[in-house]
Amino acid sequence: MIDLRQKRILVTGGSGFLGRHLVRRLEQAECRSIAVPAHRQFDLTREVDIQQLFHEHRPEILIHLAAVVGGIGANRDSPGRFFYENAIMGIQLLEAARRYQVEKTVVLGTICAYPKYTPVPFREEDLWNGYPEETNAPYGLAKKMLLVQCQAYCQEYGMNAVFLLPVNLYGPGDNFDLRTSHVIPALIRKCMEAVHCGAERIELWGDGSPTREFLYVDDAAEGILLATQLYDKPDPVNLGSGMEISIAELARMIAEMTGFRGRIVWDTRLPNGQPRRCLDTCRAEREFGFRATTSFAAGLRRTIDWYRQIAYGPGKRLQPNEVPCG
Repeated sequence: MIDLRQKRILVTGGSGFLGRHLVRRLEQAECRSIAVPAHRQFDLTREVDIQQLFHEHRPEILIHLAAVVGGIGANRDSPGRFFYENAIMGIQLLEAARRYQVEKTVVLGTICAYPKYTPVPFREEDLWNGYPEETNAPYGLAKKMLLVQCQAYCQEYGMNAVFLLPVNLYGPGDNFDLRTSHVIPALIRKCMEAVHCGAERIELWGDGSPTREFLYVDDAAEGILLATQLYDKPDPVNLGSGMEISIAELARMIAEMTGFRGRIVWDTRLPNGQPRRCLDTCRAEREFGFRATTSFAAGLRRTIDWYRQIAYGPGKRLQPNEVPCG
């Protein structure tokens, strides 16, 4: 077990959605030296910036969360950017970690790396048994190459680099911009704006049949902390909750929780994405004792309450693409 309290820890993406929750969890674990690089100072697609970052902070532990992410629409609109920026950031950071002899590196991958038709529940052994779902394949493959790099560096250089595969995350502080958000914040926002404006219907992508698994962001932060402390093997590890829900049922659940009573209309001209997603989470529990503890209903309620406060409460902060009713 690594005692992280006295380690110099570098968290890329530490000011993002997951990163903020992880940094808070590290602070609760009494970690005293946590560096969170700002993008305006360190562009992680530039090798010179990465070298400066490592020179200034001399990390002993690297946790790489930084990524260019988004839902189906964002992946479809920017496949080149999603591939290049995610790949180049990770490749250069891992090489810098090797050169600076970082004690341990933890890389966050993505469930999008799994083949489109993976048997459910997804087992880590199935990761290479096919091509990812087309709409997010560039992103998934860019992240998947970082697993190859982690394992290659472990084999050749003895580098302690572990690779985690989280499912879709959600929770307070998520991205609610409809141009780039994932399904849960997009649904919450659409339902709440419909209620606010008195709209009788909302339109959603696909036909509602795909299934997804979701992990509450605080549970994800706990899983990353445990893996950083306890897991030292090159085999990838799923991080999930073990639940599966259809997009149609998710939409109905969020509509009920937000008070939307109108019609949900499915635009079948738009893509569904991967047909099913649900993880086998046995390896995480066996190897470092991680099991999600937040029920989906409780996590959704906290997320909705948070968004209601920042969007409609006192001192509300409007989102960039918000438009007035009518």
